[in-house]
Amino acid sequence: MAPENINKEFVAFINGHRKLVYKICRVYCRNNDQIKDVEQEILAQLWIAFPKYNNNYQPSTWIYRIALNTAISCYRREKKHHTNHVDVDQTVFQLAVTHEDNELEEQIGLLYRIMNDFAELDRALLLLYLDDNSYEEIAKVLGITVTNVATKINRLKQRLKKLMTPNDKI
Repeated sequence: MAPENINKEFVAFINGHRKLVYKICRVYCRNNDQIKDVEQEILAQLWIAFPKYNNNYQPSTWIYRIALNTAISCYRREKKHHTNHVDVDQTVFQLAVTHEDNELEEQIGLLYRIMNDFAELDRALLLLYLDDNSYEEIAKVLGITVTNVATKINRLKQRLKKLMTPNDKI
């Protein structure tokens, strides 16, 4: 296949899954600059792996596997190099939004902050679960058994229920 056709095919393939890549970046990154850096690294890894993509796999499964591995690697590198880093709350710089949008953003922000304290595998598991992937699909992406997925998700639900009480405020 000609290089320009591969480029077009890759761009179309990725454009259909940009939100998935962004969600993974948001879970593993603390600020917008990190999100952009990790997103770029994920896209580079997807580009490198794209010629080997097998149509027998769902695109989302393939993307999740590469994106999660890349994001976790970047997270570990960042964590190792910046242990004394203070983040600025990016919500200070956001434009005003409607009350409903603000409420939803607060809930999503709370979820991401809580997930930030989870182990890397638990974050990936929860992200896949919240994206409505089946236990079988999650097991394929993470390389664990379906039974293990079910057990871990049940434990994560219980943990989240304790952490996200109605009295929590952002």
